[in-house]
Amino acid sequence: MKILVTGGAGFIASHLVDRLIDEGHSVVVVDNLSAGRYENVNKSATFYKIDICDFTALELIFKKERPEVVNHHAAQVNVRKSVDTPMYDANVNILGSLNLCELSRKFQVKKFIYASTGGAVYGEPKSLPVKETCPVEPISQYGVSKHTVEHYLYIFYKLYGLNFTVLRYPNVYGPRQSPHGEAGVIAIFSEQILKNKRPTIFGDGSKTRDYVYVGDIITANMTVLNNSGNGEIYNLGWGREITDYEVFETVRRSLLSNIEPIFGQKRPGEIEHISLDSSKATKALRWKPKITFEEGVNLATKYYTGKLK
Repeated sequence: MKILVTGGAGFIASHLVDRLIDEGHSVVVVDNLSAGRYENVNKSATFYKIDICDFTALELIFKKERPEVVNHHAAQVNVRKSVDTPMYDANVNILGSLNLCELSRKFQVKKFIYASTGGAVYGEPKSLPVKETCPVEPISQYGVSKHTVEHYLYIFYKLYGLNFTVLRYPNVYGPRQSPHGEAGVIAIFSEQILKNKRPTIFGDGSKTRDYVYVGDIITANMTVLNNSGNGEIYNLGWGREITDYEVFETVRRSLLSNIEPIFGQKRPGEIEHISLDSSKATKALRWKPKITFEEGVNLATKYYTGKLK
């Protein structure tokens, strides 16, 4: 199949592009390189340096390439930036996504796969791990913008027959994740420890997240490539909480360091605790994560030390 991957120069989607090409698909990558890196793009993919907010440029690509599937990963993913500049966040995450929805409808795309967030849409859940039926009550503009697109996809599905699957991601980590941002804590801790700098933990270290290795996330994307999961939303996660301090300890141990952290002030807009119940994906898609946190961190730190390319 011919598959258009937005954000394909970025951390997660570049791994997806590699897997798609390995399995014989033709891949078109759209990325404005604001966060992604050109060197991440598989040389067998067709690459366009395009912003998803540029409807005219996108339309030309759809007209030329005629993708059968759109896998949409391009996004503004910085929670702090969404709080500080909500208009920018909405422009990229909502209006940019709407451009893709409209063009997918116009050019009769068979499937639209959307990378959403399970870590931000639910806000502070009353019980954990959280199921897809839990109320969606985001406490950041990022969570609002990502969830809004889920509603639009449902409308395009009902009105125009655009098949879609939403995958709500946990905290994803692994090789190629950039340390120059707020989302990649394992990358950030790794870089700082390798430079013998004391990493900062925001809060007292008790904040928890659900961490899944990037390879397991790619497997979920491949599973829903055809008709699996049409019209559905799936949480992806272990259903386990890992504290910020446990993350620090695991990275430090993997890098054979004895450095100590610095504790800073908690940042507004961040939830305290989240883990995702992926039993729906396990039952319907036969998907569940396989790489343990310890194993995944070891793979990531090998990459950051230059041992894994």
